[in-house]
Amino acid sequence: MKHIAFLLPFVFLLTLPACREAPVEATPVSDAPVVSLADRKAPDELFGELFRRVQMERIYPDGKTFVDMIPKASPEEIMTAYAAEKALENFELKSFVEEYFSPPVQPESGFSSDASRSISEHINTLWAVLTREAGADEGAAGSLLPLPNDYVVPGGRFREVYYWDSYFTMLGLQAGGEHQLIRDMVENFAYLIDEVGHIPNGNRTYYLTRSQPPFFSLMVEVLAEVEGPEVYQEFMPQLVAEHAFWMKGQEAVSETVPAVNHVVRMPDGSLLNRYFDEGRRPRAESYREDVLTIRESGRDSQRVARHLRSGAESGWDFSARWFADGKNISTIVTTDIIPPDLNSLLYKLETTIGAHHPDEQTAEAFTTAAENRRAAVEKYLWNEETGAYEDFNCDLGKFTGFLTLATVYPLFVELSNERRAAIVGELLAEKFLAPGGLRTSLVDTDQQWDAPNGWPPLQWMAYRGLKNYNENSVAEDIRQRWMDNNERVYENVTKMVEKYNVEDISLEAGGGEYPVQDGFGWSNGVYLRMAQEDARGIR
Repeated sequence: MKHIAFLLPFVFLLTLPACREAPVEATPVSDAPVVSLADRKAPDELFGELFRRVQMERIYPDGKTFVDMIPKASPEEIMTAYAAEKALENFELKSFVEEYFSPPVQPESGFSSDASRSISEHINTLWAVLTREAGADEGAAGSLLPLPNDYVVPGGRFREVYYWDSYFTMLGLQAGGEHQLIRDMVENFAYLIDEVGHIPNGNRTYYLTRSQPPFFSLMVEVLAEVEGPEVYQEFMPQLVAEHAFWMKGQEAVSETVPAVNHVVRMPDGSLLNRYFDEGRRPRAESYREDVLTIRESGRDSQRVARHLRSGAESGWDFSARWFADGKNISTIVTTDIIPPDLNSLLYKLETTIGAHHPDEQTAEAFTTAAENRRAAVEKYLWNEETGAYEDFNCDLGKFTGFLTLATVYPLFVELSNERRAAIVGELLAEKFLAPGGLRTSLVDTDQQWDAPNGWPPLQWMAYRGLKNYNENSVAEDIRQRWMDNNERVYENVTKMVEKYNVEDISLEAGGGEYPVQDGFGWSNGVYLRMAQEDARGIR
């Protein structure tokens, strides 16, 4: 049956692990028919030299500003005007851009923080502020992809929906009784799978070449908790299609070419996955930063660009976990790394399909795939010496040695076992737990997904994962410290922010390619869901 074609026999071969790939043109990520959304071009493709000048000359401090601007004319008309005017003595680049592009849409909400509100009242008031209406379309030359239903954006510079953020936002919507908005967002993501072939990083043209951590099965699970188990049947075609996207190219992997797209063949013949963006040019939204990184690296520009883009697909953009030297982004090697977080989420996707697919043979096939993945994760990604699930460099055939909170994912999806969960709990308590919650890694590299920063999704998954294995004491300590940190910041600035400094709770979080953002979707969601766990109720 076509539904079980993804299952390959596992051949046990004694070969060294590697991430050698087929030629980059050989296996496209998607062979689906071209459709309107998928066919839209990103600003760097549409505006060529003009785009490069705007980004490299930094006429806007944030590289995301220009790619979110709305063209007032067709790309052909704009580029014709640019070709005619750029050589003029009085040509001024920013004036030209402002003549031919409108600023990014930032709806006026009329909202202002009210210090008299409790933190939960503040969050519940924000849902309407962060919600964008269905159908917003800036035209084929604009970067925004229209969606059929309303959706929640994170906030700040993030004016579009984001894939993995949205799961944690939904936790808060569920806690606040915003059930229709949960359905709207799940339907939007199903629509993107149908139209594009996968859920992009976000609903922008410049995100079409990559996805983000695959949380769709968990979103469907949230909706099923609200509406009932029939939801699984409604969205089963999209669950299967998402799995097909992440497993695309599995038929092409071999002993000599062990890595194709997201799929990597391990030495024993089992299959695991990596992050992989099909693009090979600097990210449009971070063009200048990527160009400078590529120059500094002295390496093949297309390979470095792919590593950077794949790091963005991971959601951890960026962390030293992706760097060969553990320090410098110029050494980034994302596609060489088999991460426990991605493979845990794919295990969850496979178990979900296996548990709910109406065809018995297909359900059994996905259950077998999940069991095989679990065995491979436990074999290759568990490091007994460090007591953690670790990133495995498949090019070098060894662990990276870089400990991060990715170790909690196998607990979160119940892939682990009681003994290893207890060991992870001890590791978190001894090395990761700080006054304000869990630090993301054990090193401060000036990257935002490292110490001293703590991130809402990782706090929730650590808490929930430990609870899954009755490691309740550490779990509760994490929850209380994180909520206290959120409340302290709220008392000081009347805001919920994207990430928090967990080591020095008097300081703001930092690092990364942009300032700390407020809003903020997943912070709101995790706080409300954690508060729901509290015997005292919503604070």
